[in-house]
Amino acid sequence: MKIGELARLTRTAVETIRYYEREGLLPAAARSEGNYRIYGEAHAERLSFIRHCRSLDMTLDEIRVLLRFKDAPGDNCAEVNALLDAHIVHVARRMRELRQLERQLRSLREQCREAQDAAHCGILTELSEAARQRPEGSSGAAGHVHGAHKGGGQRRSGL
Repeated sequence: MKIGELARLTRTAVETIRYYEREGLLPAAARSEGNYRIYGEAHAERLSFIRHCRSLDMTLDEIRVLLRFKDAPGDNCAEVNALLDAHIVHVARRMRELRQLERQLRSLREQCREAQDAAHCGILTELSEAARQRPEGSSGAAGHVHGAHKGGGQRRSGL
């Protein structure tokens, strides 16, 4: 099948498929006489596996490890277990951070209980005050929840 067919079959953007190929997650496809990529069922299965792992918020580096074991079915899977354990810890930490973020946003929302002119909006006033108090050179996303693991590979929208 051509890349467009693979994209439709797996509900994956063509550019994402090319990206996964460049990243070495998908093996390079054979080429037709017209230089079109030709994919097989193995590509579709591997791509579906990658997409499912991404839906579980796994990084590309984590997926590389999983694929390495998937490609070596006789190897001991202790590293796979450790990877998943670490990912569970990461997800639990993110959930705590998200609950904290929700509390901060609810508190901020309480600053403006009814619609009024923007000059007197408690939310805007609070956001401006917090921005003034942030030390220069500090991260603009302090307190924000990030999806990437430390050193954990690529995080790009839609991938």
